[in-house]
Amino acid sequence: MNSSQIKHFDYIFTGTGLAALMTVYKMILAEKFSDKSILLLDQDSKKRNDRTWCFWEKEDSIWNPVISKKWDLAFFANKDFKRDLELESYTYNKISGLDFYNFIFERISDQPNITFSNEKITDINELETHVFVGTEENRYTGNYLFNSIYTKTFAESQNKFPVLQQHFVGWFVKTETEIFNSEKVTFMDFSVEQKGNTRFMYVLPASTTEALVEYTLFSEKRLSTEEYESEIQVYLEKLGIQKYEIQEKEQGSIPMTCYPFWNKNTKRVLNIGTAGGWTKASTGYTFKNSDKKSSELVDFLQKENFKMKDFHKRSRFWFYDLLLLDILYRYNELGSSIFSSLFRKGNPQLIFKFLDEETSFFEDVKVILKCPKIPFIKALFRVIFLSNKINQNQ
Repeated sequence: MNSSQIKHFDYIFTGTGLAALMTVYKMILAEKFSDKSILLLDQDSKKRNDRTWCFWEKEDSIWNPVISKKWDLAFFANKDFKRDLELESYTYNKISGLDFYNFIFERISDQPNITFSNEKITDINELETHVFVGTEENRYTGNYLFNSIYTKTFAESQNKFPVLQQHFVGWFVKTETEIFNSEKVTFMDFSVEQKGNTRFMYVLPASTTEALVEYTLFSEKRLSTEEYESEIQVYLEKLGIQKYEIQEKEQGSIPMTCYPFWNKNTKRVLNIGTAGGWTKASTGYTFKNSDKKSSELVDFLQKENFKMKDFHKRSRFWFYDLLLLDILYRYNELGSSIFSSLFRKGNPQLIFKFLDEETSFFEDVKVILKCPKIPFIKALFRVIFLSNKINQNQ
């Protein structure tokens, strides 16, 4: 293939996960990019229901058409107490991966300037005037590239920033008898055996007989599939469920780290999604953060003479996340007590606002003061020392 046959695009997206698809969809809605050629590349055709996203919000959003279930009531528990959380102004919302993919790709199919190609990427090379992308089938060039392919060695090959995983296995079950409260989501149930880690059950009921039951850990190392599934079986028995059908399964592992992925951004390449540090580091939540970041990115691209390396802005919430991760990395067994201290008597609306990084500094303090004091004070000194070293190196 000679250079005249290499197709050129204004924007290339390598990987079409949540962040990429959100960004492209908002580029369409902005009606400012119809003169730009856009290429999306992914070896995954996005034809499977491979994940579930949940998020809380106060008002309807552009994602309302693909929300399959909303809850106004949540349940939190550990081995010592249980609490129903009235969400009041918030709703907790569920989106199935396949519904989201179909929704976005249906809109993309109407755009003559946007191309999706199901290809495996083999090479990305940034040159002075453009970015070169090679796949197993073709070669492309672009003015700018947005990469969402996560390279775990970036974070895992360093020791300045702790790296944990939010890892899980979930079963979509259908029971013979009515057992679930379809109006109440189990947000975190820490009553399961902790085994020296931060472990909890997460239940999303679709009806009185159907639910996603997920065994989740915030820890450094993944388990065998058998161990996750054994714990789900134990929990179902605890709920009094004897007969059930497993309709689907899902599993995943989301990195939880404050590693500065944005330092890998260059003149023409911007890392987005988990690869760009868009995942909420202290929880592994992705949807809400990606929603915000993708909107910011679309606005950013409409500026004259934008510089890709200027996109990322670090906030005080990065520092808070680093505190919690430092504690959970060193003392992983403290997760239950930390989250329990927040939800035992805390205002759920304020906690959600804090986790969404929308609180004032005064509200931050109100939330943080509910956490165990000694671990956070020790972590504070360690993180301040680390932050000073980082600032000196920048």
